[in-house]
Amino acid sequence: MSSFVARFKAATGLDGAIIYAVSARMWTIIGNIGTVLLMLRFLSSVEQGYYFTLISLATLQVVFELGFSFVILQLAAHERAHITISPDGQIEGNATAHARLASVLQLALRWYTRAAFALGAFLLPLGIYFFSQNKQAGIPVQWFFPCLLSVLACVYLFMLNPVFSFLEGCGEVKQVAKLRLCQCVANTVFAWSCMLTHHGLFAPGMIMLASALVGTQFLWQRRKFLLGLLSYPVTEGAVSWRDEIWPFQWKIAVSWLCAYFTMQIFTPMLFHYRNAVEAGQMGMSISIIGYISAIVLAWMTTKASPFGRLVAQREFEQLDSLFFRTLRQAMCFLLPMVGICMLAVILMQHISSRIAVRIVSPRVFAILLLGTIGSILVQSMAIYLRSFKREPFLWQSITVAALTLLLSRATVKTMGTMGISLSYLVCTGVVGFTSAAVIFKSWHGQIASGEWCSPSIAEND
Repeated sequence: MSSFVARFKAATGLDGAIIYAVSARMWTIIGNIGTVLLMLRFLSSVEQGYYFTLISLATLQVVFELGFSFVILQLAAHERAHITISPDGQIEGNATAHARLASVLQLALRWYTRAAFALGAFLLPLGIYFFSQNKQAGIPVQWFFPCLLSVLACVYLFMLNPVFSFLEGCGEVKQVAKLRLCQCVANTVFAWSCMLTHHGLFAPGMIMLASALVGTQFLWQRRKFLLGLLSYPVTEGAVSWRDEIWPFQWKIAVSWLCAYFTMQIFTPMLFHYRNAVEAGQMGMSISIIGYISAIVLAWMTTKASPFGRLVAQREFEQLDSLFFRTLRQAMCFLLPMVGICMLAVILMQHISSRIAVRIVSPRVFAILLLGTIGSILVQSMAIYLRSFKREPFLWQSITVAALTLLLSRATVKTMGTMGISLSYLVCTGVVGFTSAAVIFKSWHGQIASGEWCSPSIAEND
């Protein structure tokens, strides 16, 4: 039996980190099914539109995050390759790597603290203005305090996220994945409590607050390690923001902003140009598809830290073997999931029309799924190449986002959700995937032949 389990894990790639990550996604799906059922009971179609627009508002934190969390992860992973961290948090090994690791954490916390205050000062006025300017005629909705809670909880969680990325880069991939599972359980409890107490619009804010509280407990358990790094003197060998971080970060930031616009803008756009009902349908559909993407990408995202470590150690053949094996394993799970999800959406039309009207039509949903397959492949290639502390998809991301925004804007008034979904498929699923594959092939060829190597690796590792 144990040999069968070992072979199964080897074939599927289901290590501890992936199991926790997938479990978190699955719990989120189950929890959100319950949330949807409660939403049908306690929220009107118009309130559903407000609900998902509040979520889209909170995701604007990506504008202030500027992709720094991934940069932190890779910087930590590259330095972690040269030191040893004991279970009690003691660090041994290369003194320069120790100092550089400490400087990464110190820089990250300083940057995120300032950005958090800017985030709150931006989101709250924006949310108040947006909802006050887009009131649904004749349908009063109490949105102010839910909006306020969402912003404050978003700021709190925002300040904690860089430390999670740092710990993941330090090798705690499995532990952070377990944390995410605990956060998902807490999120469900808080969300359902809001619905059952007739305060459904408070759920987005309470979900983020739950994640922040669980995360705070997680970090408190690692306070000795973290405080030791925060107090470590780094006058010598500190990571240079100007020379090492910013050249990588600004490109990641632009790419992440573009990723936001390729999908998260759909719900507010429908809310503004069509109505809250269609916005709610698209919001729920995107949420479902987002769960599929998150589950499949768990195979790849949990390898971001090992990818960075292998790059730092110049183990490029092992890096390729791990990447392509992981990609195959992820695709083997993706295709059946897409088929099952599509079948469920079709059956829902005949089983429960009450639920069916809360999501887009099966035809529109199928188009969104096809676009998502291309998106997952692009994100997988990006994780691989970014482990070299480079961002080769900068102009590709800008082009895809611009095309998506323009095409969506041109079709949303007349075609609604169908126009939005077709824009996503054409721009992300076709143009985005094709251009990304060309870029990946070119860069991978240089890496495999030894003709290319990141200057930052050569200088600092």
